[in-house]
Amino acid sequence: MDRVPVLKIGDILLVSIQVDMADQTALQLQDDLAERIVATGCHGVIIDITALDIVDSFVGRMLSTIASISAVLDAETVVVGMRPAVAITLVELGLSLNGIRTALNVERGMELLAAARREVEDEDEPVEAEPDGQSDDFEGAVAPSRTASSS
Repeated sequence: MDRVPVLKIGDILLVSIQVDMADQTALQLQDDLAERIVATGCHGVIIDITALDIVDSFVGRMLSTIASISAVLDAETVVVGMRPAVAITLVELGLSLNGIRTALNVERGMELLAAARREVEDEDEPVEAEPDGQSDDFEGAVAPSRTASSS
């Protein structure tokens, strides 16, 4: 059985599908990729399908499943190199590839993942307090009164 190579480039795993995939090869790719995400701690997956001339419903579902598995393992998936005929086929099959970002080529896919990673890191940064010990996150907000109400 053929295996699809999974290459690590920095914080990204690159999968370059060079042949039309048999169902068993696609299932093996799902397992291999999940194991590599966990082993490397990578936060991005790029699947290059430039070499695919056709995509059937199984491969389309497999791409969606890989994206879902990757998301659960804290990695975002970008599919790159989709040919117009492949895009048309996926739409005609009713496969919208929810949860999968796409880019025209590997370079743009890497840029997309880098931008997404910066957004996540910015969200994770703690809010720094102002010199007076106050945060400006709630500027203009009024704190609720702590006096007992007269009932």
